[in-house]
Amino acid sequence: MRVWRRCMDAAEVRGSEARADYVKVAQFMQRREPAGYAAVRLLTPPHFQPHVLAGYAFASFTDDLCDHGPVQERIQRFNAWAGQIRAALDSGTARHPLLRAFLYTSALRDLPRHWIESYLEGARIDLDFPGFATEADYQAYVDQLTWPFLMITAGLAQEGGGSPEFAQSCRLVADAGQRTDILTDLAEDLREGRLYLPLDALEQHGVDRADLVAGRDVPGVRELISDAAGKAHGTLREATRLLDELPDEYGPLMRFVLDLHHQRLETVVAMGAAVTRRPARDNPVTCLRLVARARRPRGGGRPTSQPPISSVR
Repeated sequence: MRVWRRCMDAAEVRGSEARADYVKVAQFMQRREPAGYAAVRLLTPPHFQPHVLAGYAFASFTDDLCDHGPVQERIQRFNAWAGQIRAALDSGTARHPLLRAFLYTSALRDLPRHWIESYLEGARIDLDFPGFATEADYQAYVDQLTWPFLMITAGLAQEGGGSPEFAQSCRLVADAGQRTDILTDLAEDLREGRLYLPLDALEQHGVDRADLVAGRDVPGVRELISDAAGKAHGTLREATRLLDELPDEYGPLMRFVLDLHHQRLETVVAMGAAVTRRPARDNPVTCLRLVARARRPRGGGRPTSQPPISSVR
């Protein structure tokens, strides 16, 4: 990995306070998402690394506020944080280092404010998640939360938010990623009283919520899981069009993301009904193989050489 200060140079991060903020961004992501952090550092160009990590740090920090603690406490925390964000967007200044870094990135990458506003409004859904009655409810959730999340992270690859076609391709990735996360985290969500699979999908397979909570290994549950994974696989395949809309330097990370989600779905299908009892987790060796494959040029060839992973400096 390239030394972090050189990546900040390439990303045009200027000034001691801004550079200190981006160091905190890197440290936050190393702790919270070590695999994702390593993938960004290994698979994206130096000038993009600080910006995509700033987007992920901001979105992840916001997401964490929505997920932990009693509902009223989460609502109070989120409202205060959303107020800070909107004040920062209006003034161009902020107290929190992760938010300051995101502001800096947003300005340099010319990120449309509506994606940030959409993400904030969508995040409120998870403060007291009601579940989805239908597939249409799930798709509205993707529009309101998952798609904006992707646009303020990986979508930073295109300045100004990119073309409408690029944004629509990002939505495909968001949909497939959300479907995958619902399946891999199904057991944990059920334990916490949440169900992200639409109820109409359960009804289609003759399954009720009690079957999932009890972890029953019955044909309907297996079919439900297989069908949901099949939809995600199909959307991932459609989302490969994004590779043709990105400069080649951003291709390796996106190939890794798509391949990783296919791999996760294969794990889910292999687990079958067991995915209701324990979460599906990545195999580190498999992840390393996917990283190596993603670094190869499209169409094959030898991978590019990279120095070994190093800590933030």
